[in-house]
Amino acid sequence: MAAERKKASRKKKDPDAPKRSLSAYMFFANENRDIVRAENPGIAFGQVGKMLGEKWKELTAEEKTPYEKKAEEDKKRYEKQKAEYAKKNSS
Repeated sequence: MAAERKKASRKKKDPDAPKRSLSAYMFFANENRDIVRAENPGIAFGQVGKMLGEKWKELTAEEKTPYEKKAEEDKKRYEKQKAEYAKKNSS
């Protein structure tokens, strides 16, 4: 007989909290997901992710630069919003 486990309750996420920043890969994936689906109709959800990962690995550092710039800008946005959120909630 297995011992009963209590479910750990997670803290509710504040809906006003700023959204996390996206990585360079996520910007790439969001931009190319529909293209991969169009090239491979009927592809399974998991396979889309695998193909996107393979395409990302094939990119040169130069080809990744625009996505890395977007990620850097998004990180700055997140840090700024996080600071404003913390200031608002600490008072």
